[in-house]
Amino acid sequence: MHKLLIASCFTALTVASLSSASANEFRLYSPDVESDGEIDSSFEYDGFGCSGDNQSPELRWENPPPGTRSFAISVHDPDAPTGSGWWHWRVINIPSDVDHLAANAGAPDGSNMHEDAVQIRNDYGDKGWGGLCPPAHGEPHRYTFTVHALDVETLDVPDDASPAMAGFMIHQHRIHEAGFMATYTRYED
Repeated sequence: MHKLLIASCFTALTVASLSSASANEFRLYSPDVESDGEIDSSFEYDGFGCSGDNQSPELRWENPPPGTRSFAISVHDPDAPTGSGWWHWRVINIPSDVDHLAANAGAPDGSNMHEDAVQIRNDYGDKGWGGLCPPAHGEPHRYTFTVHALDVETLDVPDDASPAMAGFMIHQHRIHEAGFMATYTRYED
């Protein structure tokens, strides 16, 4: 009986400890895009054969790790038929006291972005959000949304840096990352 009571207490403490660890995990989420859900067509690109609103979704993050001095955001389609996927958005130099990007923060003119943050060129060749635009009537594409906690306040990249160059610098200074995936299928030509 005594061993059973000890085992029950140990199990309860382990579950409580796991629950509190989960509650304090670095986490990225969006009120506009459900993790593992289908992304709304309003986030589709306007051009390149697509006709969406080309607006970025709102993104929120919480519980960054100790030592975080800035954040970076990336959105990538690993299923794009390019051999290397497609970078839809890269944002760097987001101050460590910022915990979200508002809806349409990725406007190409930067008007909705935090003043210290820098939007890197996407694979369309533009700075800002480059909306979803998979081939019409194909299989759903997966989109990975990631927030990176970095150990520097500012990443030193050229103004015309490619998404790959920004990615290299992000990975050199990344403490931790959090993210989610959602899918999108384009049904119109």
